[in-house]
Amino acid sequence: MGYQELQMETPKQSTYWLFYFVCFLTNPLYAQEKELVLGELPVYKIAHTTEAITIDGRMDEAAWQKTEARSLEYFYAIEKPTDQQNTVFRMLWDDENLYAHFSCEDQYITARETKRDGQPYLDDCAELFLIPAPDSLKMHYGFEVNLYKASNDFIHLSEIYQGQRGAVYAFDPEYQVEVTVDGTINDHSDLDRGWTMEFAIPWKLFRGMDKFSPVAVGNQWAFLAIRQERNDLEGKRRSTSTIFPVGHMKNVHQPRRFGLMEFDK
Repeated sequence: MGYQELQMETPKQSTYWLFYFVCFLTNPLYAQEKELVLGELPVYKIAHTTEAITIDGRMDEAAWQKTEARSLEYFYAIEKPTDQQNTVFRMLWDDENLYAHFSCEDQYITARETKRDGQPYLDDCAELFLIPAPDSLKMHYGFEVNLYKASNDFIHLSEIYQGQRGAVYAFDPEYQVEVTVDGTINDHSDLDRGWTMEFAIPWKLFRGMDKFSPVAVGNQWAFLAIRQERNDLEGKRRSTSTIFPVGHMKNVHQPRRFGLMEFDK
Protein backbone atom coordinates (compact mmCIF):
# COMPACT_ATOMS: atom_id res chain seq x y z
CA MET A 1 0.00 0.00 0.00
CA GLY A 2 1.60 3.27 -1.19
CA TYR A 3 1.60 6.74 0.37
CA GLN A 4 -1.24 8.04 -1.84
CA GLU A 5 -3.48 5.13 -0.92
CA LEU A 6 -2.91 5.84 2.77
CA GLN A 7 -4.04 9.40 2.28
CA MET A 8 -7.29 8.15 0.75
CA GLU A 9 -8.35 6.00 3.73
CA THR A 10 -11.68 6.85 5.27
CA PRO A 11 -11.93 7.64 9.01
CA LYS A 12 -13.48 4.19 9.47
CA GLN A 13 -10.52 2.53 7.75
CA SER A 14 -8.03 4.54 9.79
CA THR A 15 -9.77 3.51 13.00
CA TYR A 16 -9.62 -0.12 11.90
CA TRP A 17 -5.85 0.00 11.27
CA LEU A 18 -5.24 1.78 14.57
CA PHE A 19 -7.25 -0.90 16.37
CA TYR A 20 -5.31 -3.65 14.55
CA PHE A 21 -1.97 -2.06 15.44
CA VAL A 22 -2.87 -1.73 19.13
CA CYS A 23 -4.01 -5.38 19.22
CA PHE A 24 -0.71 -6.40 17.63
CA LEU A 25 1.33 -4.53 20.24
CA THR A 26 -0.63 -6.03 23.12
CA ASN A 27 -0.60 -9.59 21.79
CA PRO A 28 1.34 -11.93 24.17
CA LEU A 29 3.34 -13.30 21.26
CA TYR A 30 4.57 -9.81 20.46
CA ALA A 31 5.15 -8.97 24.12
CA GLN A 32 7.51 -11.88 24.55
CA GLU A 33 9.86 -10.37 21.97
CA LYS A 34 10.11 -7.10 23.87
CA GLU A 35 13.59 -6.26 25.11
CA LEU A 36 14.11 -6.31 28.86
CA VAL A 37 14.09 -2.78 30.26
CA LEU A 38 15.75 -2.05 33.59
CA GLY A 39 13.12 -2.17 36.33
CA GLU A 40 10.24 -3.13 34.04
CA LEU A 41 9.89 -6.67 35.41
CA PRO A 42 9.74 -7.43 39.16
CA VAL A 43 13.12 -7.04 40.84
CA TYR A 44 14.25 -9.74 43.25
CA LYS A 45 16.43 -8.27 46.01
CA ILE A 46 19.10 -10.64 47.32
CA ALA A 47 20.16 -10.16 50.93
CA HIS A 48 23.88 -10.04 51.68
CA THR A 49 25.25 -12.34 54.36
CA THR A 50 28.47 -12.64 56.34
CA GLU A 51 27.26 -15.85 57.97
CA ALA A 52 28.93 -19.06 56.83
CA ILE A 53 26.51 -21.03 54.64
CA THR A 54 26.72 -24.82 54.75
CA ILE A 55 25.50 -26.38 51.50
CA ASP A 56 23.31 -29.20 52.78
CA GLY A 57 19.92 -28.34 51.28
CA ARG A 58 18.46 -27.58 54.70
CA MET A 59 18.51 -23.77 55.03
CA ASP A 60 19.40 -23.92 58.75
CA GLU A 61 21.25 -20.59 58.76
CA ALA A 62 19.42 -17.52 60.07
CA ALA A 63 20.44 -15.56 56.94
CA TRP A 64 17.96 -17.52 54.83
CA GLN A 65 15.06 -16.09 56.82
CA LYS A 66 16.19 -12.53 56.05
CA THR A 67 16.12 -12.78 52.28
CA GLU A 68 13.12 -12.63 49.97
CA ALA A 69 11.09 -15.82 49.46
CA ARG A 70 9.17 -15.96 46.20
CA SER A 71 6.98 -18.68 44.70
CA LEU A 72 7.49 -19.92 41.15
CA GLU A 73 3.91 -19.12 40.23
CA TYR A 74 3.94 -19.20 36.41
CA PHE A 75 3.06 -22.71 35.20
CA TYR A 76 3.33 -24.28 31.74
CA ALA A 77 2.33 -27.61 30.16
CA ILE A 78 -0.07 -28.48 32.98
CA GLU A 79 -2.07 -31.64 32.26
CA LYS A 80 -2.89 -32.98 35.74
CA PRO A 81 -3.40 -31.35 39.19
CA THR A 82 -0.12 -32.86 40.43
CA ASP A 83 1.73 -31.02 37.63
CA GLN A 84 1.17 -27.74 39.48
CA GLN A 85 2.94 -27.93 42.83
CA ASN A 86 4.41 -25.11 44.89
CA THR A 87 8.07 -24.08 44.78
CA VAL A 88 9.60 -21.41 47.03
CA PHE A 89 12.81 -19.82 45.80
CA ARG A 90 15.42 -17.83 47.77
CA MET A 91 18.86 -16.33 47.10
CA LEU A 92 21.71 -14.93 49.21
CA TRP A 93 25.12 -13.53 48.34
CA ASP A 94 28.49 -12.93 49.96
CA ASP A 95 31.91 -11.95 48.65
CA GLU A 96 32.59 -15.44 47.28
CA ASN A 97 29.32 -17.01 46.14
CA LEU A 98 25.76 -16.69 44.98
CA TYR A 99 23.51 -19.01 47.01
CA ALA A 100 20.17 -20.30 45.74
CA HIS A 101 17.61 -22.52 47.43
CA PHE A 102 14.57 -24.31 45.94
CA SER A 103 11.96 -25.80 48.28
CA CYS A 104 9.55 -27.95 46.27
CA GLU A 105 6.32 -29.72 47.13
CA ASP A 106 6.15 -32.98 45.20
CA GLN A 107 3.83 -35.97 45.50
CA TYR A 108 5.71 -38.08 42.92
CA ILE A 109 9.47 -37.58 43.14
CA THR A 110 11.13 -38.71 39.93
CA ALA A 111 14.67 -38.79 38.49
CA ARG A 112 16.54 -40.88 35.93
CA GLU A 113 19.55 -38.97 34.58
CA THR A 114 22.89 -39.75 36.27
CA LYS A 115 25.44 -38.31 33.82
CA ARG A 116 26.82 -34.79 33.57
CA ASP A 117 25.67 -32.78 30.56
CA GLY A 118 22.81 -35.22 30.04
CA GLN A 119 19.10 -34.42 30.33
CA PRO A 120 18.34 -33.66 33.99
CA TYR A 121 15.67 -31.24 32.79
CA LEU A 122 13.49 -34.26 31.90
CA ASP A 123 13.45 -35.15 35.63
CA ASP A 124 12.43 -33.25 38.74
CA CYS A 125 15.00 -30.52 38.33
CA ALA A 126 15.98 -27.03 39.52
CA GLU A 127 17.42 -24.54 37.04
CA LEU A 128 19.04 -21.14 37.34
CA PHE A 129 19.93 -18.93 34.35
CA LEU A 130 22.17 -15.90 34.90
CA ILE A 131 23.26 -12.88 32.84
CA PRO A 132 25.99 -10.78 34.54
CA ALA A 133 24.39 -7.52 33.37
CA PRO A 134 21.04 -5.75 33.90
CA ASP A 135 19.95 -6.44 30.33
CA SER A 136 18.82 -9.22 28.00
CA LEU A 137 22.10 -10.18 26.35
CA LYS A 138 22.16 -12.86 23.68
CA MET A 139 23.81 -15.26 26.12
CA HIS A 140 23.24 -16.66 29.57
CA TYR A 141 24.88 -19.10 31.95
CA GLY A 142 22.76 -22.15 32.76
CA PHE A 143 22.80 -24.48 35.76
CA GLU A 144 20.34 -27.41 35.66
CA VAL A 145 20.49 -30.14 38.33
CA ASN A 146 18.26 -33.12 39.15
CA LEU A 147 17.85 -35.03 42.41
CA TYR A 148 20.82 -37.28 41.66
CA LYS A 149 22.88 -34.09 41.36
CA ALA A 150 23.40 -34.81 37.67
CA SER A 151 24.11 -31.37 36.22
CA ASN A 152 23.74 -29.83 32.81
CA ASP A 153 25.73 -26.60 32.86
CA PHE A 154 26.37 -24.47 29.82
CA ILE A 155 26.69 -21.06 28.24
CA HIS A 156 23.62 -20.60 26.05
CA LEU A 157 23.97 -18.42 22.95
CA SER A 158 20.69 -17.11 21.59
CA GLU A 159 22.17 -16.44 18.17
CA ILE A 160 25.31 -18.13 16.90
CA TYR A 161 25.00 -18.31 13.13
CA GLN A 162 22.16 -17.48 10.72
CA GLY A 163 19.65 -17.17 13.52
CA GLN A 164 20.53 -20.52 15.10
CA ARG A 165 20.70 -21.03 18.88
CA GLY A 166 23.23 -23.25 20.63
CA ALA A 167 25.14 -23.91 23.83
CA VAL A 168 28.75 -24.32 24.96
CA TYR A 169 28.75 -27.57 26.93
CA ALA A 170 32.51 -27.49 27.43
CA PHE A 171 31.68 -25.05 30.23
CA ASP A 172 32.01 -27.48 33.17
CA PRO A 173 32.21 -25.21 36.22
CA GLU A 174 32.83 -26.33 39.77
CA TYR A 175 30.05 -25.34 42.16
CA GLN A 176 28.30 -26.91 45.14
CA VAL A 177 24.87 -28.52 45.12
CA GLU A 178 23.09 -30.52 47.79
CA VAL A 179 19.67 -32.16 47.82
CA THR A 180 17.24 -33.40 50.46
CA VAL A 181 14.35 -35.73 49.61
CA ASP A 182 11.25 -36.20 51.75
CA GLY A 183 9.87 -39.32 50.11
CA THR A 184 11.05 -42.06 47.75
CA ILE A 185 12.56 -41.43 44.34
CA ASN A 186 10.86 -43.31 41.48
CA ASP A 187 8.36 -45.13 43.73
CA HIS A 188 4.93 -43.87 42.73
CA SER A 189 3.08 -46.40 44.85
CA ASP A 190 3.13 -43.89 47.71
CA LEU A 191 2.73 -40.12 48.08
CA ASP A 192 5.90 -38.11 48.66
CA ARG A 193 6.15 -34.72 50.34
CA GLY A 194 8.87 -32.89 48.46
CA TRP A 195 12.51 -32.04 47.98
CA THR A 196 14.97 -29.17 48.35
CA MET A 197 18.05 -28.12 46.44
CA GLU A 198 20.74 -25.66 47.52
CA PHE A 199 23.42 -24.10 45.29
CA ALA A 200 26.65 -22.22 45.98
CA ILE A 201 27.89 -20.73 42.69
CA PRO A 202 31.27 -18.95 42.90
CA TRP A 203 31.53 -15.47 41.42
CA LYS A 204 34.86 -16.46 39.83
CA LEU A 205 32.92 -18.50 37.24
CA PHE A 206 31.84 -15.19 35.67
CA ARG A 207 35.35 -13.71 35.51
CA GLY A 208 35.55 -11.35 32.54
CA MET A 209 31.79 -10.96 32.15
CA ASP A 210 31.22 -9.54 35.64
CA LYS A 211 32.88 -6.27 34.63
CA PHE A 212 29.58 -5.12 33.09
CA SER A 213 27.83 -5.19 36.48
CA PRO A 214 30.25 -6.00 39.31
CA VAL A 215 28.93 -7.85 42.33
CA ALA A 216 28.21 -4.90 44.63
CA VAL A 217 25.29 -3.42 46.54
CA GLY A 218 22.79 -1.79 44.19
CA ASN A 219 23.98 -3.51 41.00
CA GLN A 220 21.70 -5.85 39.08
CA TRP A 221 21.90 -9.00 36.98
CA ALA A 222 19.24 -10.59 34.78
CA PHE A 223 18.13 -14.08 35.78
CA LEU A 224 15.45 -16.75 35.64
CA ALA A 225 14.67 -19.46 38.22
CA ILE A 226 12.90 -22.56 36.90
CA ARG A 227 11.57 -25.84 38.21
CA GLN A 228 10.94 -28.84 35.98
CA GLU A 229 8.24 -31.14 37.35
CA ARG A 230 8.17 -34.77 36.27
CA ASN A 231 5.45 -37.13 37.51
CA ASP A 232 5.68 -40.01 35.01
CA LEU A 233 8.27 -42.76 35.34
CA GLU A 234 8.39 -43.23 31.56
CA GLY A 235 8.35 -40.87 28.60
CA LYS A 236 9.36 -37.21 28.44
CA ARG A 237 6.22 -35.42 29.65
CA ARG A 238 6.96 -32.66 32.15
CA SER A 239 5.53 -29.38 33.37
CA THR A 240 7.47 -26.21 34.11
CA SER A 241 7.17 -23.34 36.58
CA THR A 242 9.12 -20.07 36.54
CA ILE A 243 9.66 -17.07 38.80
CA PHE A 244 8.86 -14.65 35.93
CA PRO A 245 6.41 -15.19 33.04
CA VAL A 246 8.17 -16.39 29.91
CA GLY A 247 5.35 -15.68 27.46
CA HIS A 248 4.59 -18.14 24.68
CA MET A 249 6.15 -21.30 26.08
CA LYS A 250 8.34 -22.69 23.34
CA ASN A 251 11.36 -22.88 25.65
CA VAL A 252 12.72 -21.13 28.73
CA HIS A 253 15.84 -19.84 26.94
CA GLN A 254 14.37 -16.42 26.21
CA PRO A 255 16.60 -13.82 27.91
CA ARG A 256 14.21 -11.05 26.90
CA ARG A 257 11.78 -12.55 29.40
CA PHE A 258 14.19 -12.77 32.33
CA GLY A 259 13.73 -10.61 35.41
CA LEU A 260 16.30 -8.75 37.49
CA MET A 261 18.04 -9.53 40.74
CA GLU A 262 19.56 -6.74 42.80
CA PHE A 263 22.40 -7.10 45.27
CA ASP A 264 21.03 -5.79 48.56
CA LYS A 265 22.74 -5.04 51.86
